[in-house]
Amino acid sequence: MPPIARAYVRWIDRINRAVGRAAMWGIFALIGVLFWSAISKAAFTPSIWTLEAAQFLMVAYYLLGGPYSMQTGDHVRMDLAYSRWSPRTRAAVDSVTVLFLIFYLGFLLAGGISSTIYSIEFGERARSLWRPYMWPIKVVMCVAIALMALQAIAQLIRNIAEARGTPLPSALDPARDHVGEGAQ
Repeated sequence: MPPIARAYVRWIDRINRAVGRAAMWGIFALIGVLFWSAISKAAFTPSIWTLEAAQFLMVAYYLLGGPYSMQTGDHVRMDLAYSRWSPRTRAAVDSVTVLFLIFYLGFLLAGGISSTIYSIEFGERARSLWRPYMWPIKVVMCVAIALMALQAIAQLIRNIAEARGTPLPSALDPARDHVGEGAQ
């Protein structure tokens, strides 16, 4: 693999690892909001903001954690024959399937950007009693989709290298980032 491809994979892996690990802490914010919701409903007047705040936090948690999940291989994979294939065959098949993901993410990002621009231009608000602005969560959504697309491209590069018989170091072991670079 060319050095620029290796550098791209390392760079995207580091970014998505940092974002994913930071997003993991979002579960505590979600727990806090839901705890406050339960307390306020039981003890006094229920808060009008907790349901949507919890929804927004869950969306951010889920979407920002997606690229990290892809990087670590923790996503769901249907395995009918996959586990019986050689690593190079799996990588070749994964190279093709990740192209479909990149194509889908391209359309999803284009729609997300369009929706975010609309939301900012017209001051879109949720249709609820609280009426929060929608643009902040839409910006988070677009950033997360972009990070997922960048991670999918890094995965494509990693799969091509594996299919060619020159696997890149694991994204899970940052200490091995420079192992084997002189072999090419």
